[in-house]
Amino acid sequence: MPVNSFDHYPMSWKPDKKALKRPYYYSIAELLEQDIVNGFLAPGTKLPPQRELADFLDLNFTTVTRAYKLCEFKGLIYAITGSGTFVSPNAARSITISADNITNLIDFGFVASFEQTNGNVSELMQKVAEKSYLDKLLNYNDPTGIPHQKTAGLNWMESFGIQADQEHMAIVSGAQNALAIALTALFEPGNRIATDLYTYSNFIELAKMLHVQLVPIPGDQFGMLPDELEKQCCQTKIHGVFLMPSCCNPTTIMISDFRKHELAAVIRKHHLILIEDDIHAFLTAGIISDYQKPMFNLLPDQSVYICSTSKSICSGLRVAYMVYGDAFRQNILQSIFNVNVKTSSLDAEVVTELILSGKAHEIVSQKKQLAQSANEIYSDYFPPSQPGEHPLSFYRWLSIEENVDSSQLEADLKMRGIRVFHSDRFLSGQTVREKYLRIALSSTNSLEELKVGLDILKQYLG
Repeated sequence: MPVNSFDHYPMSWKPDKKALKRPYYYSIAELLEQDIVNGFLAPGTKLPPQRELADFLDLNFTTVTRAYKLCEFKGLIYAITGSGTFVSPNAARSITISADNITNLIDFGFVASFEQTNGNVSELMQKVAEKSYLDKLLNYNDPTGIPHQKTAGLNWMESFGIQADQEHMAIVSGAQNALAIALTALFEPGNRIATDLYTYSNFIELAKMLHVQLVPIPGDQFGMLPDELEKQCCQTKIHGVFLMPSCCNPTTIMISDFRKHELAAVIRKHHLILIEDDIHAFLTAGIISDYQKPMFNLLPDQSVYICSTSKSICSGLRVAYMVYGDAFRQNILQSIFNVNVKTSSLDAEVVTELILSGKAHEIVSQKKQLAQSANEIYSDYFPPSQPGEHPLSFYRWLSIEENVDSSQLEADLKMRGIRVFHSDRFLSGQTVREKYLRIALSSTNSLEELKVGLDILKQYLG
């Protein structure tokens, strides 16, 4: 029995001893999960130290350690060396962002792709349907992409600085599919991937589903801090890094060229696998003076490069290109077949035709003009305040008051006719004091509708 009585001892979590059953570690984990899901333990709550909880339950210390590890494995909690164990910010809810059926709402939540340009795509689809080899686009052959489609993809990525060959690239069903393929091919449950503190919410959910642990790394206006990444690598085993260098979702930060070299040095030193999600390269390469080349070029043997055409060309044609080093090739090929067998050759052919005909570049030019107009309108309502913001981002990162309940704020704005997402949805780790809204600029039906929504948001925030 423990020497001290815990009956009146203040603890952030006191599971019901009478509810415990063998195996105890599993029972403790179940009780902890129930209290998190039911809202009894709020995000960011610091849990009792393992030894303290073991004394309270009159159990072995290693039993509590196993319980905590199981919950960490499920993405319910996370540990910070020297600080303790905390409830994950999004443990009790799904934060997957999708284009739900939005009725009578102006959508600032889902980041679409200025769908006004899709008319250019539909015109060309008829031409593809008339091709003499149409039947060859309807089978299982060439699971990584038909050769001429891969050539077009490689040509498309040349302007971003990517040099590769057909043996080291594949066509997949969009960036989210590419991320799933990379995670299943190169990581195992329990592995740790370093990410920005605020990162792509669907990647957070994907990692949770595959039981991959995310390790948040703070950053500044130039991107993830290499010293902080180095510190985490020295404290615990990190297996990979996930970055969106051209325009981080949701913060809009672009990793500067000098920072890319600094991060590459740490990644190289600790033999990490880099997943480089570069879907916004078309808004950055040749436009932002600091853009020199993708990080893949600095770490070709340790990187998986992802270039989706969903934002740049057409969101409905789920086509993305993956480029990878020789060491990853076999695992990725196996994962592609196991995850989706192959991507639609018909969709890939439409994108290929758009690239080869020059239409893709016309679409990109239109999207850039729309993005510039939308950002100018946004600046009239909310002048830029965050250093390092990408000037043509399809979304903005708006600082708001700290003492605001995220769920209540999202609900209030829905009542006023707009859907928007709070920064808590994008947290990869511990809760922080600063609060933001991610405002999608590319999902409204028109720029006039964008103005109406921003006016509602401005009035609400005061």
